[in-house]
Amino acid sequence: MVITMSNEAKQAAAGAAVVLVQEGMRLGIGTGSTAEHFIRLLAQRVHDGLSVSCVATSERSAQLCAQLGICQTNLDETPDLDLAVDGADEFDTSLNLIKGGGGALLREKIVAGAAKRFVVITDASKQVDVLGAFPLPVEIIPMARQPLSHRLAALGAVVTLRQAADGEPFRTDENHWILDCAFGPTISDPPGLAQTLSALPGVVEHGLFCGMTECVFLGTDDQVSIITG
Repeated sequence: MVITMSNEAKQAAAGAAVVLVQEGMRLGIGTGSTAEHFIRLLAQRVHDGLSVSCVATSERSAQLCAQLGICQTNLDETPDLDLAVDGADEFDTSLNLIKGGGGALLREKIVAGAAKRFVVITDASKQVDVLGAFPLPVEIIPMARQPLSHRLAALGAVVTLRQAADGEPFRTDENHWILDCAFGPTISDPPGLAQTLSALPGVVEHGLFCGMTECVFLGTDDQVSIITG
């Protein structure tokens, strides 16, 4: 059964996370529909006088921050962040994540890794017992596509090159390609698979975020639950 959730659920989760933001914080700002709710709520607080600086994980999020008047910085100027807030495509009972459905997994992982705290905002459609229903994005150097496709298939994945709307290969903000890897129905050992993928030549980054998340703010239409590992 596919669970769909409303914008109200996403906004509720974002609203719970924006309460964590304090004056003068250095923030990591995520990418995707739920993260955009967070950006808009943060902008309201900035309009009311809150002073923060933010590192966006994608050009799309950076543009929205600029439109809404949120002060931006970068990791050269601000290498240590206080808090990063982002969504997820799946999360399991150990708070392992699959991310990268929007194509920003590399910047998302860099920003999350630079933050003292990393929290996820999401809804019940992303909560699973075991990861794997959502195809795992693997960001690659284009010339490595065929060797990596064979290696990933040998690991049990059905591999698809992500395409843009015009039929050309989708390119990330860093000009890489993405292989979407269906390891379903389950990924039995996310940390082990993460280590294996990181060791493959030509892999820039993968969408498994293991051992990085402090908590998940899980929104519904009428409440927010805080899930810890």
